Amino acid sequence: MRKGLLGEILVETGALGHEGLASALAGKNEGERIGEALVRLGLLSEGALLEALSAQYGVPRIKDDEFPETPPGIDGLPIKFLKHYRVAPIRLDHNVLTIAAEFPVEPYALEALKVFTGFEVDPVIASGRSVLSAIDAWYGGAETVEKIIEGMGEHGEGGAEEEVQHLKAAASGAPVINLVNLLIEKAVERRASDIHMEPFEGGLQVRYRIDGVLYPAESLPSGLKAAITSRIKIMARLNIAERRLPQDGRFKVKASGREMDVRVSTVPTLHGESVVLRLLDPTGIISLEAIGFSPGTRRSIENLIRQPHGMILATGPTGSGKTTTLYAALSRIDSSEKKVITIEDPVEYNMTGINQIQVKPKIGFTFANGLRSIVRQDPDVIMVGEIRDAETAEIAIHSALTGHLILSTMHTNDAAGAITRLLDMGVEGYLISSCLLGVLAQRLVRVVCGGCSVSGTANMIHAGNASALAVERLPAQRGAGCELCGQTGYRGRTVISELMPVSDGIRSLISGKHGAGEIARKAREEGMTTLKEDGLRKASEGITTLEEVARVTLDQ
Repeated sequence: MRKGLLGEILVETGALGHEGLASALAGKNEGERIGEALVRLGLLSEGALLEALSAQYGVPRIKDDEFPETPPGIDGLPIKFLKHYRVAPIRLDHNVLTIAAEFPVEPYALEALKVFTGFEVDPVIASGRSVLSAIDAWYGGAETVEKIIEGMGEHGEGGAEEEVQHLKAAASGAPVINLVNLLIEKAVERRASDIHMEPFEGGLQVRYRIDGVLYPAESLPSGLKAAITSRIKIMARLNIAERRLPQDGRFKVKASGREMDVRVSTVPTLHGESVVLRLLDPTGIISLEAIGFSPGTRRSIENLIRQPHGMILATGPTGSGKTTTLYAALSRIDSSEKKVITIEDPVEYNMTGINQIQVKPKIGFTFANGLRSIVRQDPDVIMVGEIRDAETAEIAIHSALTGHLILSTMHTNDAAGAITRLLDMGVEGYLISSCLLGVLAQRLVRVVCGGCSVSGTANMIHAGNASALAVERLPAQRGAGCELCGQTGYRGRTVISELMPVSDGIRSLISGKHGAGEIARKAREEGMTTLKEDGLRKASEGITTLEEVARVTLDQ
């Protein structure tokens, strides 16, 4: 057993540098272990982490290919207990039972196994993934979609003509409940952000969005479409009889030991209702460091949010992490000294000490109406989920001019484009120049998997205007594909960004209603790093690949 903290051991053995450790400590989420943060941020492979834990605890490590084909013959082991604590018996020698366990293991789990089996228990370190796979393989504990469907027979069949009561009965049956729960469980295990259930003539196609890319997951029989959709509607308290109009709802579910918020959207299509589930961890607010901003950009953002009043905008397409960035920025503001109010559609994360409001357009409670009411609540900081129209823009800007700090998002391709969008909405240039503090444009790129990354060089990319990404061969990393990343070569995402602080020179251009091109050129002259330049830097550092940077910046 080696004395010292895990991070110190990793630095001492050369598995991690001091800068990498500092980044992980700064980017670690609340309640997250440092090892988990290192793997999530792509700074350490799972294997290297297990080796370090083995040294720290003085416990041997077992690799995936060292698990036995069959477990020791011990009757009556509770499978749910083994899965919950991620422990699996692998060997019985005389009176000593060797247990593969994800570390640090709960002492209660080892003591309980000792009492249950009557043997001494000796743990070895393994990945939680390999422990669960062994349990499923040995004890048949893996419930699969195929098994559930086989056991359903005709129970789940039916179409849109069925009576509502029949649909309720089918949707409330154990097979359909288990099937929907399993699809959500698998999505959480694979780190999916969305589950797409798309009806076609031949069946129901289920796909998971992982790290921003959709991957096929399951193909279900056509007869299950109505029952599965009705089950999700029941969970989200939607009207199962209404199949002609779109509906939105949400519910909470516990999957893989985590409490998740699930947002539901249904839309009628030619072959039935298309359902999309957005999976949100309500406690998953992450820091600016963990999002992946460069130290210089992070410091600039922190300087902006310390201003007493003005407007800060985050821009980018849907799914580029704008709202996550604003939440991370809000988490840096001391809500005990300042009143912080958000108005969102919908509220995605719960934040302690902050007043969060959800708009309800159906009853006339829009961003604009809500913002008018909020300013009478004596706030210091206001986050507006999105500036969608001229009315919201006007109220937000006037709020910024009257002593409030406003944070909001817009859908524009780059930082300078946000200014022309406001001008197009009819906002006067002198108002924008008077209150705008800065604009942050961002994209999310996939991170090279730390478990299978290999070194190489990157050539210039000749795909549209993506050739501007590289002017020479660069040292680069890329993922070969492994079980940890689902053979994709990527695991997790990080941000590439451009931050345009509004200087006096840029204010002058805004007041003169100059175009986005001129404003962007001025920002470059003043030292702004563009999205492509930030992406190229991260590709050269082996964090992502040039292909990823090209994929998300082709609109530049």
